[in-house]
Amino acid sequence: MRGTSRREPGLAPIEAAGIKPVLADPQRPGTLVDLVGDVAVVYWLLGSATGEVKDIEAIHGPLLERFLERLVETPVRRFVYEAAGAVDPAVLARGASVVRTAAETWRIPVEILSEAVGPQIDISNLR
Repeated sequence: MRGTSRREPGLAPIEAAGIKPVLADPQRPGTLVDLVGDVAVVYWLLGSATGEVKDIEAIHGPLLERFLERLVETPVRRFVYEAAGAVDPAVLARGASVVRTAAETWRIPVEILSEAVGPQIDISNLR
């Protein structure tokens, strides 16, 4: 199991939880795809992410879509999307639609969570 953080300080709490910490950024899908070579399930638990509205919309829209497109040629066999949380419900609904479309288009098995399970993550200052 791997847990990702965009910054070095975020790696220690992940490791303390017994999870292998890795640097990656949901705003740069390539940094995530590089990590799934031996991963069976990806959890996109960003339903309570905070930050700039445009960034939140991107990780639940075009960046999510690009990531899913790139999953097709990986060993990932399931994608779990958190469609609940503090993010605007309309943004989460669009994200869920992106996930459903990917499932239909590329036959990626997906699960869409209707209850928030992930932590609140601040995606400000990503760049």
